[in-house]
Amino acid sequence: MVSSSPEASGPGQSASPSASTPNAPAPAVPGLWRRMACWLYEGMLLFAVVFVSGWLFSTLGQMRDAMDERRHLLQAFLFVVFGVYFVWFWAKGQTLAMKTWNIRIVDRRGQPVTQGRALARYLLSWVWFLPPLAAIAPFKLSGGESTVLIFGWVAVWALLARFHPDRQFWHDAWAGTRLITSKPMSRQ
Repeated sequence: MVSSSPEASGPGQSASPSASTPNAPAPAVPGLWRRMACWLYEGMLLFAVVFVSGWLFSTLGQMRDAMDERRHLLQAFLFVVFGVYFVWFWAKGQTLAMKTWNIRIVDRRGQPVTQGRALARYLLSWVWFLPPLAAIAPFKLSGGESTVLIFGWVAVWALLARFHPDRQFWHDAWAGTRLITSKPMSRQ
């Protein structure tokens, strides 16, 4: 990383190469296949987060079965846990899956994202799932039909990134963030 004077990037921040040199090439955007592989890996890692969080909630709440009337409260709890997980790691630049696939999240200027921007990205990223979930409920679709609908929507949403000028996902464009190719960030 190119360092610059504090005056150029603000106090306590180091400028990125693209921010310090006006004519520097923009960082490479990771390909769609790599971003989707990272997305799937993130899902596998989140299984552990769901397991531990769900176990903790169920144990402390003494839930006896999956059809307990408090399951919607569990879903809201998991929504908050996912939010904390993603906002925390995105504000630091990368989740574990992003480190593995050499992807980093930055704002439009190439600077690290703030917690507020990470929260906005988290809320906007639910566009990956909310439209198919909203369609499943009124039509009472079977498990197989729901799976096809969800994966079909995910594929369509991912492919729509090809229509963005920078090939970013649309929720990134709306949140003012970008995914770039980057080596894992080390502690300093």
